[in-house]
Amino acid sequence: MRAENTERDTCFQEFLNNELPDGWAHAKLPQITEITMGQSPPGSSYNKQGEGLPFFQGKADFGDRSPKVRVWCTQPKKIAKPGDVLISVRAPVGPTNMADKTCAIGRGLVAITPLGGIPTEFILFALRLLEPELALSGTGSTFTAINRKNLEDIDINVPPLAEQKRIVAKVEELFARVNTVRERLKKVSAILKRFHQSVLAAACNGRLTAEWREQQIDLDSASILLEQIHQKHHRWGKTDPPEDNLPDIPENWIWATVGQLGDVTTGNTPSKKESAYFGGSIPFFKPADLDACYYVETSIDSLTEEGAKVARILPPLAVMVTCIGATIGKTGLARVAGATNQQINSLITDHEFISPYWLFWAFTSPWVQEQIKLRASETTLPILNKGRFSMLPLPLPPLSEQYEIVRRVEALFNLADNIEKRVTATMIRAEKLTPAILAKAFRGEIVPTEAELAKREGREYESASTLLARIKAER
Repeated sequence: MRAENTERDTCFQEFLNNELPDGWAHAKLPQITEITMGQSPPGSSYNKQGEGLPFFQGKADFGDRSPKVRVWCTQPKKIAKPGDVLISVRAPVGPTNMADKTCAIGRGLVAITPLGGIPTEFILFALRLLEPELALSGTGSTFTAINRKNLEDIDINVPPLAEQKRIVAKVEELFARVNTVRERLKKVSAILKRFHQSVLAAACNGRLTAEWREQQIDLDSASILLEQIHQKHHRWGKTDPPEDNLPDIPENWIWATVGQLGDVTTGNTPSKKESAYFGGSIPFFKPADLDACYYVETSIDSLTEEGAKVARILPPLAVMVTCIGATIGKTGLARVAGATNQQINSLITDHEFISPYWLFWAFTSPWVQEQIKLRASETTLPILNKGRFSMLPLPLPPLSEQYEIVRRVEALFNLADNIEKRVTATMIRAEKLTPAILAKAFRGEIVPTEAELAKREGREYESASTLLARIKAER
């Protein structure tokens, strides 16, 4: 937000420092508009049944262009007409909209009516360019606000009327292009999210490495791998085999339960009443800490050595899966040795047989995430206890294929991340275009000036100073 404000401030300064083109003039806002300060009607006249006039109170009612009706009132005090510019004058100061219907306005808004045939959009764009200056002029200890005097002091660069209309048309055209770019960029972000899910689904059903498997001559079955795990670690694999009717996987893969693949543990939480347990240097992982995803190294809370004795200590690269609450299924890899955890099921495996990186991607895949939620107990908060977690089925490929899957997933996600960075950078540039377009428009650089056209065509034209004199006379 500060970067956007800086860009607008720069554009505004360029606008102030620029000399006016031929035929233009400076004008105070009251010279070209009527200003109607809002006033709130009696609270008893408010209703949501559509009785009376739509009632707008401030920025909260604004849409992209015109306000959205939420409340009506039957005893309006101040009224805005269709085509009036509405400006927020109380916390926040400066945002604008355009009235598209007759409406009542509260004291958080002011209605500005263009005079002399000046297009509403011209005043709207002028005020949007000046929004940073207006925001800075707000005063107040509880919330910022501006008054009529602040509005009457607003200076606007006014071109001839015909040129105003061309400026409005050109700005609308350029804004439409910018909005098209923004919408397309938003679609790219959505596509990338779907891409992530598709990659993980393909990684865990064998499609991602289908061609790779065809090129392998001696690829062992994962059933041999599972038997090797059980021979080395007799205390593992005490759970029943996975149920039937699971999705199809490659022939050399095998379905296994989480409990067959390693040691399943749950976190312990030291009592917060014991101050000696907290505030040390040992990470104490909670579900919120798993936002780091692949590698979880730091934690919001930490334990002392005494606290760690009470909690469950994890080895590096233990797979952590949140087992309770709204974030159930959130997964991460413990990067550091000696860390502890809370409200988390953990799977500790033998890296000679199982890649922890593969397990991380497997747990984050759409099918496994769905199974985690389906198998959680139906209580006030969903809970996947140690027993249910141990029985969770996972597809298990041979070890060499696990490594290949991890390599491909990381390569594809790195590609997607680079695209996302470019999209973000482009979005930032697109946001900067709006104030830049308005600054150029009010410096007379966006369309040919009326003076230039009149000279080229050998005709007279109404200058801005003549327009201002005409408006004064008409008043």
